This record gives sequence, structure tokens and C-alpha cells, in this order.
Amino acid sequence: MTVTTAQSPPGDKEQPSPASPSVPGTSLPGRRTGGSTTLGEARRNLATLRATDVYALLGAGAASLSITWLMFDRMLPFNGALGFVVIAYVLFLGLYALLVSFDEDGPAVRDRVAAAIIQSLGLVMLAVLAFVVVYTLYEGREALPHLNFYTESMADAGPLEPLGVGGILHAIVGTLWQIGIALAICIPSGLVCAVFLNEVPGAFSRFVRTIVEAMTALPSIVAGLFIYATFILALGFDSSGLAAALAISVMMLPIIIRAADVVIRLVPGTLREASYALGTSRWRTVWHVVLPTSRSGLTTAVILGTARGVGETSPVLLTAGFTAELNTNPLEGPMVSLPLAAFELVKSPEPTYIARGFGTAAVLLVLVLVLFVVARVIGGRGPGQLTRRQEHRRVKASRRDARRFTTRTAADQPSLSSASSAGSASTRSTP
Repeated sequence: MTVTTAQSPPGDKEQPSPASPSVPGTSLPGRRTGGSTTLGEARRNLATLRATDVYALLGAGAASLSITWLMFDRMLPFNGALGFVVIAYVLFLGLYALLVSFDEDGPAVRDRVAAAIIQSLGLVMLAVLAFVVVYTLYEGREALPHLNFYTESMADAGPLEPLGVGGILHAIVGTLWQIGIALAICIPSGLVCAVFLNEVPGAFSRFVRTIVEAMTALPSIVAGLFIYATFILALGFDSSGLAAALAISVMMLPIIIRAADVVIRLVPGTLREASYALGTSRWRTVWHVVLPTSRSGLTTAVILGTARGVGETSPVLLTAGFTAELNTNPLEGPMVSLPLAAFELVKSPEPTYIARGFGTAAVLLVLVLVLFVVARVIGGRGPGQLTRRQEHRRVKASRRDARRFTTRTAADQPSLSSASSAGSASTRSTP
């Protein structure tokens, strides 16, 4: 067997294949440091705290304080604690950037300076909050240990009475009634309005969103005057805890709507699309997908609104008045709240009244903390996390479905066997 190869036509000469042009490789310019060129750059680790960072912080802090002290005490006629702090802080940032630049390049220096600014501002806010809480507790230390401070009202306590007589029970009851009624009004209406703004877009929803954003900056005295003019003067109702709760609701509602609107807007659209693809309605999608997904954020929105409403003083004074007696009926009669009681007590020149006023403020702080914890416990679960009661209901429903399927299968088996026997009989009778 002979194998032949293909021959080229006569007269054709074999052409050499052209050489492929050489493509130069991509090269990065070297980074010149100290007279030598390095081909690569070491990866910076910005999250690890190194010894040089600590030395830079301590050195910049000590140098800024020393230079500022020299300027205020020896060189320039400066004085004042605020000016000292501001100049020392500015010098600290400059010296810190200079010290960091000895070991890092430009981006790292900017990152470290920005981190120092943000962390220092956070520490300032934390220090202010701690100062407010500690100062309030310290000033109210004389009134807080007395049990009658929580179980009695100020009906029988005069300005010269000792701390063993009288308390703020009337203010605690009034605050609980007013904030409870306000939450009962604001939570359903605020969440429904937020769902409407997100699920029903249009010209009217844009108009409602504009009104809500404008009401967010509404002064509290205006809300009190509005309820006083409409509910008390126009409709003829008396000053009461209900009127104060309505005024507080006017302040809380835009806060809850605005925060809930932002939270619901962050729910991924793919979740809604998946729910609609399964054939569910808009209502079931909102109830079973949107609201459970944003539960934690909606709880935060309610907490923000509660914190705004529980500290209002002027609307309560206009709509509910002031009383030193206990009133448990929010529909009639004046009813005082904790912020208003603290305001009235601190105005007195008597030391016992001032101590009661700071003790009232401390009780208000504890009440807000309790409301915050309760709200977190109720709405702090993540999407898909069920309570024990919900899990028990799911297990019972699964068992019912299993029994139903078993019963249906057992009922279908005789009919299937009779149908198969009839089919086999007809097959045998067919010629």
C-alpha cells in the first residue's frame, strides 16, 4: 500500500509564512523609593494596628498638647478651654499626618487621618451621651432611693416637704397613657402609609411623601397649637391625656413614616418579583415578604418616633395642662407627663424639688430604655426566623397535612385496585 501526499500545482513556489510580529508585554512603571526602583508595591494592611500607629497617635497627642500649652501660656495671649481644645485638635491632626507620612504614602496617610477624625467624633458623641446620663443620675441620686418617689403623687407634697413625701406616680401614669395611645395611632397608620408610598407609586404618593418630609421638621409647639385649636376649641373637648396623645402623634407620625419608607425601599425587588411569579397578590406579598424582611428596620423606625414623642413638653402643656394629682382617665381632666413634670420641678428654687426633677429625668431615661428593649425583643428577629409558637404551629400544620395525605392515599387505593381488576378482566374477555 502506497501513501501519496498532495502535490502543489506546477509553477507554484512555496511561500514562506510571514513571521508573526512580536507583541511587547505590558509592564508597570516602577515605584522609586529612596533612589531605587521597585517593580511591585507591597499590599497595605489598613485594618491591623501596628506599633508605629500607636507611637504616632501618642506622639501627635503629646506634641499637640505641649505646643498648645506653650502658645496659650508662654507665647500668645490666648485663654479659654474651648479654644485650647480646638487648637490642640487641629495640631494633633497635622502632626499625626506628618508622623504617618514617614512610613506610608499619600492614600494611606489620608485614610489614617480620616479614620482619626471619624473615631474622635464618635468618642465625643459617646462622651456627651455618657455625661448627660451620669449627670442626670448624679443629680437625682437623693430622690431615686426613696420608694415613695415611685408610688406617690405630688398632691400632698409642698415645696418645703422632704423627699420622703410625694413622688412622680402621676407623671409615670400620664406618660404611659399618652405614649401608649400615640403608638396605637402611629404604628398602624405610619406603616400603612409607608407601604402605600412604596407599593403604589404615582402622583398622589409623591405628594404624600412631600408632605411627610415637610412635617418632619414641624416644631412641637405648632403641633400642640393645632390640636388645641381643632380638638379643644373647635370640637369642644376638654384638656386631657387624649388631646396630649394626639399632639404627640402629630410629632411621631412623620418620623415613623419617613424611616419606614426608607427601610421598605431597601427590600430587594427580586423578592417581590419571586412572590408575584408564584401567583400571590400584592397584599400577601407585602404581608408575607416585604414586612418580615424589613422587620428590624421597622422596629428602629418605631423607636425613633417613640423617642421623639416621649420627650415632648410644650404640646402636653398646651393640650393636657399640669396637675400634681394622679389622673388615670385619659379622656378627661389634666394629665401630666414625665418631661413636663421634670420641667416644672427643676424651675423651683427648692433643692428638694430640683432633686425630684432630676430623678424624674432619670426615670424617663429608664422608661425609654425599657421601651427600646421591648421593641428589640419583638422585632429584632431576622427574616425567616420564627418564634417557638410559630414553629409549633408549623409543626402542627405539617402533621395535619401528613395525616390528610395518608387518608387520601388509603381512600384512593381501593378504587385503584378495583379499576385495575376491571381493566384486567376486560383484557381477558377481549378475543
